Amino acid sequence: MIFWNHFILIFIISAISYAIGCINTSLAITKILKIGNDIRSVGSGNAGFTNVLRTMGKKMAIFTFLGDFLKGILAVWITSMIVMSSQAFQNNENLILSAKYISGMMCVIGHIYPCFFKFKGGQGVLTTWATMFLIDWRVAIVLITVFLITLLITKIVSLASVMAAISYPISTFLICFFSDYLKTRELYSLLFPTIVSFIVGSLVLYKHKSNIARLLNGEEKKISVHKK
Repeated sequence: MIFWNHFILIFIISAISYAIGCINTSLAITKILKIGNDIRSVGSGNAGFTNVLRTMGKKMAIFTFLGDFLKGILAVWITSMIVMSSQAFQNNENLILSAKYISGMMCVIGHIYPCFFKFKGGQGVLTTWATMFLIDWRVAIVLITVFLITLLITKIVSLASVMAAISYPISTFLICFFSDYLKTRELYSLLFPTIVSFIVGSLVLYKHKSNIARLLNGEEKKISVHKK
């Protein structure tokens, strides 16, 4: 019965987080305000911050940034409230940790493959950062630092995103190992976050496959803003 209660609660958390992730800010704004074409039909075809910045200007990009970031925060926060109030999860740190990571992963999957928008969404970078701020802020800081340093050096957003995605499972493993595992010797708290971060990082890399091809061919554009 206890296992069944855990399963049901994880399923509910996953469904809620996925649904929140499916609310793609750039697509929602362009549809509601009827601004030009579908964002997926212009520029790079990606329904995310960078493409909005390039094709629709700073104002729309700011709305997109806030929406994609805040929904990641919201998904993990709701999950935290659910598990902290549930007797099935009380005093079980591994289950609480698992619920948060699953929530973050499902929110990112919803952002990348939104059922509300024919499963064509963004690339998941901002939403991944947001979820990690509530799951493990140390990893979030590493991801953003890697992104910003790469962006400052190369001025290429996609390369910065790729480097952050690659560093995600690596930084998760190292931080959990040196800061947590060596103290507690709890293998689960090391392996589960690393596995989930590897899955999410791989999804983000997969969504950047066309960018990676252009990077390898020296054809990827540097950051630019469409003035509107």
